[in-house]
Amino acid sequence: MKKNERLTEILEILTREKKVEVVSLSERLAVSQVTIRKDLDELEEKGVIRRVHGYAQLLSTDNINGRLAYHYEAKQKIARKAADLIQDGDTIMIESGSCCALLAATIAREKKNVTIVTNSAFIADYIRHLPVQTVLLGGIYQPSSQCLVGPMVKQAAQLYSVHYFFAGTDGWNAITGFSNKDQMRCQAVRDMSQSAQEMVILTESEKFKDNVTIAMHIPDQPKIAITDDRLSEDIKAQLDKEGIQVITA
Repeated sequence: MKKNERLTEILEILTREKKVEVVSLSERLAVSQVTIRKDLDELEEKGVIRRVHGYAQLLSTDNINGRLAYHYEAKQKIARKAADLIQDGDTIMIESGSCCALLAATIAREKKNVTIVTNSAFIADYIRHLPVQTVLLGGIYQPSSQCLVGPMVKQAAQLYSVHYFFAGTDGWNAITGFSNKDQMRCQAVRDMSQSAQEMVILTESEKFKDNVTIAMHIPDQPKIAITDDRLSEDIKAQLDKEGIQVITA
């Protein structure tokens, strides 16, 4: 089993069981405990798990670090596909979310002279050691999402004009479109989208089955949705009817 496959399998196990012994992981994946410890060190460095004595523990899914572990490999593929849209020297906007955090890290590692404008304190911290310029928009800090919201986000975002704005979503349906669980975050997305020529949604395909309360309502905004290859043909057809380009990773 290759390292990336092991890392994915470790995260899938932890997603199901929350806490697993190093010895157990070694036996299940048929590799040495030394190799497992190196894998766990790498995952801990990426901020998706916590090492405790003799165990690996998944972080709480109530925060972004914990959500990064859920469908990690699919999110990485989505992030890589989204990064293909970016050229060296670009300035882009990124909203909060686990796929967006992985996109920011991918851009920071693979592109040169890119500026990332974001309302996510988590993303700013997540990529702080990487060679990229980050602009953190001001606003009211939300501890749960670790992002900034409120009228100051709109005022700060108006100082920029970018081609791409990347955002996550908590759900979608054919009537109201993309949606979010938090009204203030929805407003931040609407405000930031006004500074972009194109809005790109990054999300796993399962989110297209979730009906979340608060619609984003981004009017007259060209949209691209980047998701995994499990999106149904019916939903693809509905998105196409709405003028939303679907890119699968």
